[in-house]
Amino acid sequence: MLYNLLIPLADEFQLFNLFRYITFRTGGAIVTSLVISFMIGPAVIRWLKSIQGSGQPIREEYLETHLKKKGTPTMGGLMILIAVIVSTLLWVDLTNAYSWIVLLVTVGFGLVGFGDDFLKLTKRNTKGLSGKLKLFWMIIVSGIAMTWYLSVTPDPLDTGLALPFFKDLLINLGWFFVPFAIFVMVGASNAVNLTDGLDGLAIVPIMIAGACFGLIAYLSGNIIFANYLGIHYVPGTGELAIFCGALVGAGIGFLWYNAPPAMVFMGDTGSLSMGGALGAISVITKHEIVLAIIGGLFVLEAVSVMVQVASFKLTGKRVFRMAPIHHHFEKKGWSEPTVVIRFWIIAVILALVGLSTLKLR
Repeated sequence: MLYNLLIPLADEFQLFNLFRYITFRTGGAIVTSLVISFMIGPAVIRWLKSIQGSGQPIREEYLETHLKKKGTPTMGGLMILIAVIVSTLLWVDLTNAYSWIVLLVTVGFGLVGFGDDFLKLTKRNTKGLSGKLKLFWMIIVSGIAMTWYLSVTPDPLDTGLALPFFKDLLINLGWFFVPFAIFVMVGASNAVNLTDGLDGLAIVPIMIAGACFGLIAYLSGNIIFANYLGIHYVPGTGELAIFCGALVGAGIGFLWYNAPPAMVFMGDTGSLSMGGALGAISVITKHEIVLAIIGGLFVLEAVSVMVQVASFKLTGKRVFRMAPIHHHFEKKGWSEPTVVIRFWIIAVILALVGLSTLKLR
């Protein structure tokens, strides 16, 4: 909004030329979303407590340390969503279609998560929306987003799949690209959701991935840097760095209240929306496979659940003491802060590996 309002006045007021720079507006988005998170955080938490009573139901098989969290309000992802959306709209170029596509996925997935959280609270159980219903609505939102994406992206980028470590290679998936992209967004969303099981565990890897994809979006949208690195130049993706900046700022603000012992949980409202947003950005910037590396922690959590379910159905035995895998280590005696911090370290290492693919070609 500020870009669209102030750039026409830049000839008269030279200071407004700053708004031409994506880096300046990304910094503004980080600060803005952080301030919004701090400002609305206490009020949002009080409101959530007032409407949720005893808070999110806790599964009985959890450790005693989890049972003590009973009464902690959920749906704290609302705080993240508000900060990200307001900050993005304030600093992004509103004529950029990619920004609107990512916001569509973010809000759409956030509404699905909100519905799930709301049912968990009103029905007083841990199930919420059925898995099939959540999957249905996420596919619908993703499908709309991809239809829009294909209409604004030139050939051969629109249906092309880029592979890390290979310069200029673009595999044309044709009609298969749409279900592939939907799988990326829905898969990323659910993987982040599975990771959100301990205080502070999910939000830091989300911020790490957001920061990485902010850099990737900026480089992919700059023809000079894209050509130098040998990555695909996608005009207009630079504006997504502003969304990523807003995500990082909002994540820092949320972590203030989500740090152990958490005052509020993210809930599906936050985890589904943030995971979907990262998936959408990876599709638009042609770095879907790199997302699996940078977000490798999310992949690990999702795979641990799939392995656990498959093993139990086929053999009647469990591979892990409890899935997702962060609960396995808790069952082995690791304290919650130990699990969280070590998983953060893994997320940082994987992010560095993922970013290395930008140059190793």
